[in-house]
Amino acid sequence: MFSFRGCGRWVAASLTKQHHPSSRFSGDSAAPWTPHFDVVVIGGGHAGTEVRANCQMSCNPSFGGIGKGHLMREVDALDGLCSRICDQSGVHYKVLNRRKGPAVWGLRAQIDRKLYKQNMQKEILNTPLLTVQEGAVEDLILTEPEPEHTGKYRVSGVVLVDGSTVYAESVVLTTGTFLRGMIVIGLEMHPAGRLGDQPSIGLAQTLEKLGFVVGRLKTGTPPRIAKESINFSILNKQTPDNPSIPFSFINETVWIKPEDQLPCYLTHTNPQVDEIVLENLHLNCHVKETAKGPRYCPSIESKVLRFPNRLHQVWLEPEGMDSDLIYPQGLSVTLPAELQEKMITCIRGLEKAKMIQPGYGVQYDYLDPRQITPSLETHLVQRLFFAGQINGTTGYEEAAAQGVIAGINASLRVRHKPPFVISRTEGYIGVLIDDLTTLGTNEPYRMFTSRAEFRLSLRPDNADSRLTFRGYKEAGCVSQQRFERATWMKSSLEEGISVLKSIEFPSSKWKNLIPEASISIGKSLPLRALDVLKYEEVDIELLAKAVPEPLRKYTKCRELAERLKIEATYESVLFHQQQEIKEVQRDEALQLPKDLDYLTLRDVSLSHEVREKLHFSRPQTIGAASRIPGVTPAAIINLLRFVKTTQQRQAAMDRLPKTDQHLCNTDKLEDRQL
Repeated sequence: MFSFRGCGRWVAASLTKQHHPSSRFSGDSAAPWTPHFDVVVIGGGHAGTEVRANCQMSCNPSFGGIGKGHLMREVDALDGLCSRICDQSGVHYKVLNRRKGPAVWGLRAQIDRKLYKQNMQKEILNTPLLTVQEGAVEDLILTEPEPEHTGKYRVSGVVLVDGSTVYAESVVLTTGTFLRGMIVIGLEMHPAGRLGDQPSIGLAQTLEKLGFVVGRLKTGTPPRIAKESINFSILNKQTPDNPSIPFSFINETVWIKPEDQLPCYLTHTNPQVDEIVLENLHLNCHVKETAKGPRYCPSIESKVLRFPNRLHQVWLEPEGMDSDLIYPQGLSVTLPAELQEKMITCIRGLEKAKMIQPGYGVQYDYLDPRQITPSLETHLVQRLFFAGQINGTTGYEEAAAQGVIAGINASLRVRHKPPFVISRTEGYIGVLIDDLTTLGTNEPYRMFTSRAEFRLSLRPDNADSRLTFRGYKEAGCVSQQRFERATWMKSSLEEGISVLKSIEFPSSKWKNLIPEASISIGKSLPLRALDVLKYEEVDIELLAKAVPEPLRKYTKCRELAERLKIEATYESVLFHQQQEIKEVQRDEALQLPKDLDYLTLRDVSLSHEVREKLHFSRPQTIGAASRIPGVTPAAIINLLRFVKTTQQRQAAMDRLPKTDQHLCNTDKLEDRQL
């Protein structure tokens, strides 16, 4: 087993056997041969993991949540790793938001930090055609750009800190918080991407010199507390779900029974905590920094300043089955260590708590995500891909989602195949990437269900039917086992819905068969079994007892039974939403020419401001252009007319005989010369 530490982690992944062993790990970057890979991945966090790297869980030991759980299911539908590893490493599984409909349920799991790392490393080292090596990347190797693609340069490898080189056809940067990272505790600041790890300075300077627009963000982490020093007996205990729902579509259960899982506990801050924070703001330079921190996971200092005189939740979460550390979620803090200890002991249940490690803040560089395409390839440098916090996001799940897309497209780029892009109508991954590439961000971006326009269609339960088939056919990233299971589930759902629609009785008969259901019998109208399944009290098991044949067989698979219930619940509204999705897809289908020079374009009426915004973001479709702030509806109409006119001219040219087309081209050349 190996361990990666430090910013200089780099991982090289090869898609074809070249002049190196199919799977190896080395701590010596100065190899006697010059390695050449198809894809090199720099970074070993959650984004790098999904492009096949190693993983460090530097903050909260949990995965999923509202919106984030959707991303987990979509990563899994594309055969990503994190969901499967979570099912092997969790210590507390729970579905959040149960009070609302299944479209916005959030799968979440508390993770054993050590077990997750072990399982992930085992998966990585057993991946064929993958080489893993530790080293520090200082620079990029650049060559002349490919003429058929946009971009000033083409990346062809990386330079390590010792001067050795690693050549590659594509490079993926997943640098996390390490680009010029700075750790902050109180008034003390020292260079680091994570506590104890050196930052990446040379790579940050290289990217800035190339012309990338660089910004600055900040985040933080809470202190760690000794478990035996906490009085759990007076706190609100949170137990896991029974049964526990797995993240991965290919797992029927998680590795641990509900009764063997660990509980979490809830406590709250109080006025004493507020007082300590407010009296010592002058000792906290992290709060004074102009760099923006996460809006939806703020530090305790930010919460006290923004929401005075309120009690704030603090969840006490275990870090593992055999760990003596507790993670106090909601207590991210950057006060001096001695004040952190004083603050902790003011909180109910923590009166005698012992702090093992202080909380700290991290400030780091990120690159404006409007400089990347929906495939996550940069506009400026061909074959260079960004994923994770380098794009301004926060959270393991957002990083993993970008990592799997960057990995797929880096591979497709090597094979000269078209990019794999997920639209807003197809998944939360599409919403995430579209928001980043069209809107950009000036604060750490995190996913919520409210960001998606088509929540009823983009549910956690149907991520496989939305993405697995595309991943298998277009990207080649889905295993045969997963494809066959998704195919079986799709056909079983279609068959089950058809059967439920075919069974029809008067409402009075249904009431006699299922007295638990609140079915009105005032008017004895005919009802399909699918309509009866929409009632909250009714599930497939209850229906199968009323009509054993042919419904009994649909009770044998828990997931199938639950998905039939969900499909019935949303049947009527889904029809209208699908019509809306088709309208949006028509706009998305109108592709903008990749080589369009918005600054000099004369055939379309656009303001200088709009031209600059389009030039910077370089949207690929009319739909994406319409979502860029400041691009007016009038500009979109003018752009739409231009695109359609251009397409019509091109179609007319294509229909001309070759001799006539040659004459037309000659005339155009003469016109340009004149």
